[in-house]
Amino acid sequence: MLFKKISGKYNSITVAIFVTVILFLPLSCKREKTDILPNFGSRDSVPGMRADSIVTLISDSGRIRYKVITASWLIYDQAPDPYWFFPEKIYFERFDDSMRIESIVKSDTARYFTKRKLWELKNNVQVMNLAGEKFETPLLYWDQNQHRIYSDSSIRIEQEGWISTGQGFESNESLTIYSILNSKGDFPLDPEEENTDN
Repeated sequence: MLFKKISGKYNSITVAIFVTVILFLPLSCKREKTDILPNFGSRDSVPGMRADSIVTLISDSGRIRYKVITASWLIYDQAPDPYWFFPEKIYFERFDDSMRIESIVKSDTARYFTKRKLWELKNNVQVMNLAGEKFETPLLYWDQNQHRIYSDSSIRIEQEGWISTGQGFESNESLTIYSILNSKGDFPLDPEEENTDN
């Protein structure tokens, strides 16, 4: 018999304990809640690596070609079109075969699509070639496979004593042979503006 009889009646204390155990048993058998890390999304939408405060040299075909300085470098190696992302400004120098600086590039943000060998530089893009000519545009593409630099955005080229402006341009990689697609004209450089350059 489940309950013990005392003088023909169930012990009220035993019944009370049994009812209490039955009521609280499901609560005590519940699984403990565990903390779960939030879902970060699919692997192709998060960086596989992140590095901060970078100063590095990059080689191509066994020769040092670039010096890169950036605050943050994220590598999206599992994306459908894998790329490096530089969200907080990038500065790099491109070297020729004699290790002379062939060009200097600055940009607020940049992406480098590793399989296509294509740079996409955005916002406040500034490039200076070996001749000291300065190119300014909000968007610039550099296709390393085709050895071509181009843009369909506005372009301002500062040469010795002159400024050329237009919409879109194309150039070789060293920015020595280039053309403005829709030229808006050439203007003499204001001497005061020339003195305020960094």
